[in-house]
Amino acid sequence: MEEKKLRVIDKIWKSEPTIEGAGVHLKRAFGFREIPLLDPFLLLDDFRSENPAEYKAGFPWHPHRGIETITYVLEGDVEHGDSMGHKGSISSGDVQWMTAGSGIIHQEMPKGNKKGQMLGFQLWANLPSYSKMMDPRYRGFKKNEIPLVSTKQGAKVRVICGEIEGVKGPVQDIVTDPEYMDVELPAGKIFTHEVKEHHTVFAYVIDGSAYFDQVRTPFSHDAAGDNYFDMSSPCPCHDGSLVLYKKEGNQITVSTDKNSVRFLLVTGKPLKEPIAWYGPIVMNTHEELRKAFQDFEDGTFIKHA
Repeated sequence: MEEKKLRVIDKIWKSEPTIEGAGVHLKRAFGFREIPLLDPFLLLDDFRSENPAEYKAGFPWHPHRGIETITYVLEGDVEHGDSMGHKGSISSGDVQWMTAGSGIIHQEMPKGNKKGQMLGFQLWANLPSYSKMMDPRYRGFKKNEIPLVSTKQGAKVRVICGEIEGVKGPVQDIVTDPEYMDVELPAGKIFTHEVKEHHTVFAYVIDGSAYFDQVRTPFSHDAAGDNYFDMSSPCPCHDGSLVLYKKEGNQITVSTDKNSVRFLLVTGKPLKEPIAWYGPIVMNTHEELRKAFQDFEDGTFIKHA
């Protein structure tokens, strides 16, 4: 039996407000300036609002190449359409896992719920060089297709991708070998989960607060002056916090005191490849990047039938 070695936290920081698309107000947990810290992941956006004016403009038609975009909605609806002919709505609890590959053009238009509330996340995952130009692939999963596991330790886990206590999520056969889970942990409970050695592991706090390592290590500001927490004494991570673990170890531990917590847990195999990234397109070289935008201008961007 493999010896359990707990992961320790590498860095913690807060998501920051930004505006994307045609004027969507959101919080960015990480993006271009954090690469390659979270390899193979490129970006995580938290779009939540109770004001339709902050999200109704949406993300009109735009291209993607070389990546996967994963949209997870908790409140409201997101209407979508793409160049492969898919169209529909991503509703509360649903997931859209889209592999752009050689190129796809799509739009995503948040509509909110009857109360005007919108809450969801979009994660970008990089593709390895040998898969950058693969055929695009679309997979959509409704809430009732995503298993909800009540663990022996008292957590409730929605398993989108990966496995917990013998239950696998519906998203499988992804080249970066990811896990994607939505974890709810009541007050006074502990959640442990085995992860693969040297895989990237991070958590993003949706609501509440928790400690994300066993010894509740204190942290201080990063030397570069970025927005890392001043944690001169142990304190829990609150909503909007991104917790990045060091690569060594095969298990994480999350614990709560008086408050409950809900967080996304994401893991994946680092690609360790060069990144050439501009806007919605991510390739390995600047030449490939220029070619992608030239294809878009020439009307040859779409390679699939």
